[in-house]
Amino acid sequence: MKVELRDLQGRTVNHDLLRQAIEAAEHTLGAEVDTVSLVLVDDNRIAKLNQQFLHRSGPTDVMAFEGGEEEELAGEIIISIETAARQAQQEGHNLDRELCILAVHGLLHLLGYDDATPGGRAQMNQLQANIVDTIATPDPG
Repeated sequence: MKVELRDLQGRTVNHDLLRQAIEAAEHTLGAEVDTVSLVLVDDNRIAKLNQQFLHRSGPTDVMAFEGGEEEELAGEIIISIETAARQAQQEGHNLDRELCILAVHGLLHLLGYDDATPGGRAQMNQLQANIVDTIATPDPG
C-alpha cells in the first residue's frame, strides 16, 4: 500500500510511525488497499471541512472520505493535530499514540467499519487498540 502524506500544519510529527500504523491496520485486517491519502491539518482547517461536508460546527479529530470506485485511491484521512494533542492529554498517552489511533480509525471507516452504534464503536475501538499495540509508539520523554 502507498500512503501519500501531506502535512499542512506546523507541529513536528512522526510521519513514518503514521505510515506504519496504516500498514499494520491493512495487514491485520487482511485488506488490500492501493493508496491512502493522509492529511495532517490544524483545527481551523478541519473545522471548515467539518462544516462543509458534515454540517457540524467546530473542529473534529479525524475525517475520512472514500475514493471513487475507479480510482486507485482508497480514500483520504484528515487528522487535526491540535485536537489529537488535546485528546492524547485527556487519555493519558502521547501524541504519537493518539495520531496512530486516529489514522487507524480513519482507515477502518474507509474499509466500511462504522461507529454510529455502540456495537460498531466498541468493535472499532477494540480493533484500533489491537492494531496500535502492535507498533511502537514511543513516549517522546
